[in-house]
Amino acid sequence: MFENLLPPLNDHNLPYPDTIHPIVVHFVIAMVLFAFFCDVVGYFSKNYKLYEVSWWNMFFATISIFIAIVFGQIEAGLAIAYDAAEPILDLHTIIGWSLSGIIAAITGWRYVIRSQDPQKMPLAYLGIGVLLTGLVFFQVYLGDELVWVYGLHTVPVVEAAKEGLL
Repeated sequence: MFENLLPPLNDHNLPYPDTIHPIVVHFVIAMVLFAFFCDVVGYFSKNYKLYEVSWWNMFFATISIFIAIVFGQIEAGLAIAYDAAEPILDLHTIIGWSLSGIIAAITGWRYVIRSQDPQKMPLAYLGIGVLLTGLVFFQVYLGDELVWVYGLHTVPVVEAAKEGLL
């Protein structure tokens, strides 16, 4: 009934030219990692202006991760995720949603720190930054695995799946 309202899917099994999720998510990755970098350098160099750079990176990363998740959910739903790829895709999805909450919470904490004293950075916040960085790297690994190992939304895998070879 609703199938006539949807645009046709291309050879990537998408209604648009190529995946959008990786484009948006790379901004999130860069902003989160750069924010942590600025906090560490600012802490050790006493260059408190870097804390402001960090704050704005986390602020925009918090907004951007929700955009990345929307496209990630659309593209995961359209992916022909065969049995071998399912567990990785499921874990990537769970961690992605978790990261949205974690990044939002850390950004909220960062806002409180900034409001109380913009020239102060607690070591506990830097410690959480280390954990966040590790989680982001693991999420990147899973995303890379979905594309480079399992080939989701790549033309050869889409064609193989449509021919029933997967």
